[in-house]
Amino acid sequence: MKKILLGFLLFTASCDSEPIAVDVLISGGSIHDGSGMNEYIGNVAIKNDTIFYVGKKKNFIANQTIDATGKVVSPGFINMLSWGYNTLMQDGRSLSDLKQGVTLEVFGEGTSPGPRGSIGSNNYVSFGEAMEKLESSGVSTNIASYLGAATVRIQEIGYANRKASSSEMESMRNIVKLAMMQGAIGIGSSLIYAPGDYADTDELVELSKIASSYGGRYISHMRNEDFRVLEAVDELLEIAERANIPAEIYHLKSSRKPNWHLLDSVIDKVEKARDKGLKITADMYTYPASSTGLTGVIPTWVQEGGTQAWINRMKKPEIRERLFKDIRKELSEQPPEDILMVGFNKQSMSNKYRGMNIAEAAKLRGESPEEAIVNLIIEDGSRIQCIYFSMSEENVRKKIMLPWVSFDSDAGSYSDISKDFITHPRAFGSFARVLGKYVRDEKLISMEEAIRRLSGFPADNLGISKRGYLRPGYFADVVIFDPQIINDKATFEEPLQFAVGVEQVFVNGVQVISDSNHTGKYPGRFVKGPGFNITD
Repeated sequence: MKKILLGFLLFTASCDSEPIAVDVLISGGSIHDGSGMNEYIGNVAIKNDTIFYVGKKKNFIANQTIDATGKVVSPGFINMLSWGYNTLMQDGRSLSDLKQGVTLEVFGEGTSPGPRGSIGSNNYVSFGEAMEKLESSGVSTNIASYLGAATVRIQEIGYANRKASSSEMESMRNIVKLAMMQGAIGIGSSLIYAPGDYADTDELVELSKIASSYGGRYISHMRNEDFRVLEAVDELLEIAERANIPAEIYHLKSSRKPNWHLLDSVIDKVEKARDKGLKITADMYTYPASSTGLTGVIPTWVQEGGTQAWINRMKKPEIRERLFKDIRKELSEQPPEDILMVGFNKQSMSNKYRGMNIAEAAKLRGESPEEAIVNLIIEDGSRIQCIYFSMSEENVRKKIMLPWVSFDSDAGSYSDISKDFITHPRAFGSFARVLGKYVRDEKLISMEEAIRRLSGFPADNLGISKRGYLRPGYFADVVIFDPQIINDKATFEEPLQFAVGVEQVFVNGVQVISDSNHTGKYPGRFVKGPGFNITD
């Protein structure tokens, strides 16, 4: 027996002493594995598209060795709400996200890339086909998506403001089934926008039940974020309970100054639900201002039928009086001075009004703020993208400290900053801001906790496998950054500035960022949800 044991030990020692061939060795960095456990100095070895080893062993021969001394080595970060599908189709480099360490972008707030078009026609594109099209076009980040609840509704009902019939409801269930089998993460709703908000709670429960049966999730931009935000939370909790489905709140907030105090009650509701066993989480961007169209102060009742229909409707005198009254009510809590216009359809409108707030534009035009809002939309033929200064920095900090909150950009993914456009700085800084401003500078949360909520935690919430952690056998989505340098640079005045401090990024074992520069590689994949390939 002693001889056998001795032989085994000698064999083990021999194996340990023999170098192992790998593709990439990241040595001497501070390892944060995505679990929230304490950091340690160690090595990460990559072979093909997979993490081969994580730990303190050094017996490797690598085609490429990266000295990560003084740097943090972590899993790639997950953007829980990206609007990057269209921007990535134009330019797949995804630099605004990659330069913050993001390796997975998740779509699907209300609408999703597919399905679109008419079933059986040449223009029909299924959910899976839309995602595969983006993958095949070449992207540097991984991509995933929820199925948009509004997209499902549009497929069957269009933009009509009415309840779904029983036959329509059955067709909508079938759309969800197909999308879940094609890799959708779950159902994503956006209930402050038309036609998403035309869906009642029962409709959302029925769609979520189907998603749940395939292991999916429900995620929602809730029906209200200001004075009725508590009612909106109640609806989300009801959907989660009735459909037996994990649920997440998109970009958690309590908007408009008179409602800032309600955030404490929102947090209390969520934590009581979690204590009862409901799987409730949230995500956020790290700024005290939101961004959407002027639709943020325009009631959805006027928006039925799609963009051109509601723009035409706003021209009617009998509509305008009621509309102005409703907008004035919105502006009583969201002052026109705090609505900054940044994106127009027509260049002439952009030249004249971009960077101007609604109060300034109204004064220039000799109109009331509500008149200016309506007339500007009509003249531009679009909803006009705006930044709303509607939240408090105190509440931002309060949300960051919540252990059940992950992070998002709620923005496109941009690479060419030479183009003449303005966006919210969150597109370029939401994730770096966590690590620079709130971890290093303000010590609001620890580095371990921040990385957990940027990687392992959202991966678990998405129900995806082998992502979000530095573990052997997991896909090699790896980030190396300098904790002393990482920071967001984008501002509301100058948003087109890449974050700094992320030095190396690997996606599926392929280096896409080297010494902070893009490598010209596009290894991103369509990451599928738990229902993929499950059949009835």
